[in-house]
This record gives sequence, structure tokens and C-alpha cells, in this order.
Amino acid sequence: MTYQIDIAGMKCDLPLCPVTEDLYIGAFVMFGKVDLTIHAAAELLKRAPEFDYIVAPEAKSIPLAYEMSRQSGVEYLIARKKAKAYMSGVFEVKVQSITTAGEQTLIIDTADADKIRGKRILIVDDVISTGESLRATEELVRQAGGRIVAKMAVLAEGDANDRDDITVLAPLPLFNPDGTVKA
Repeated sequence: MTYQIDIAGMKCDLPLCPVTEDLYIGAFVMFGKVDLTIHAAAELLKRAPEFDYIVAPEAKSIPLAYEMSRQSGVEYLIARKKAKAYMSGVFEVKVQSITTAGEQTLIIDTADADKIRGKRILIVDDVISTGESLRATEELVRQAGGRIVAKMAVLAEGDANDRDDITVLAPLPLFNPDGTVKA
């Protein structure tokens, strides 16, 4: 089963995948989809206010953050899931995502915090669903002293469609096991 979605003028088919016995989601993965990534980045940048840095949570939003950075000439930073050997003085926030089993951590280090302190930050993600990854990324940016000017995503899923604090390119419904849209 698939669901065809129109993302700001570009159509693509999303496979429907079970999350629970009663809930399926449209799997949106930008990895390897160069044309879609370029298109989505350009469309989000058209809607973005002025910003000094892009910050995105690891991992599926990395191609989007990279492409937005490439098109705008503005540097991007990634909130990592685990501390790396090169990181020092980490800031971390716990997060529970709908697409990942178990609790995760998002981390930035003091070097990245120093870059974004006092700067205008654009937070981007591929899909906003529960909003937990977004919340954790926002908290990291605030702890580091960055000033969030906008939160953006390619898609908003389920209840996230009702949020007025996120700019998105298209809504993504939730699905029943038979592929029909949940009411």
C-alpha cells in the first residue's frame, strides 16, 4: 500500500508502514531522493525568515539541512544522537520519537553552542509527528543561547497539522491498517 502526496508541487508515493496494530504511517525518507531533497529545500527557503544557522536533529533531516545550507550559503549544525569523541562539554536533551523504539538523546557540544549563541536559528526536520524531536532540538538551541526564528518541516503528520508554530510544505495523514485515512 502507498499514499500519493503532493509536496509543494512534487508528487511522490509513500509506502504505508505499521506503527501499531491500528496505526499506519506514510514512510517519508529523503535519503537517496536527490530531486525531492532539492525541491523541498528550495520550497522551505522561500518561506524562511532571515537566519544565521540551520539546526536539525540527526538523522533523516540531514540531507534537508545540507541542501538548505548549500542553497542558502548558511552553515548547518546537527543535534547528534550520541556524543562523539570530538565533542566536548555537551548539552543534551532526552526525546521519545514515534519512529524509534526507546528513549533517545539529542546532543550538541560547546563548539556548536558557541557558534549559535545569540544567533537567529532555523530549526528544520523532515517530518513533525509527535513534535518530540522538535521540542528537544528547541531546548538544545535555547540552552546554547540561540534565538529560534522559525521551525520548518517538509511534512506534518497527524495532530502536528494543527500546530501554527511550524511551517510545513504538506500535511501527512495517519492511516488505518487497510490504507484508508484515519478520521
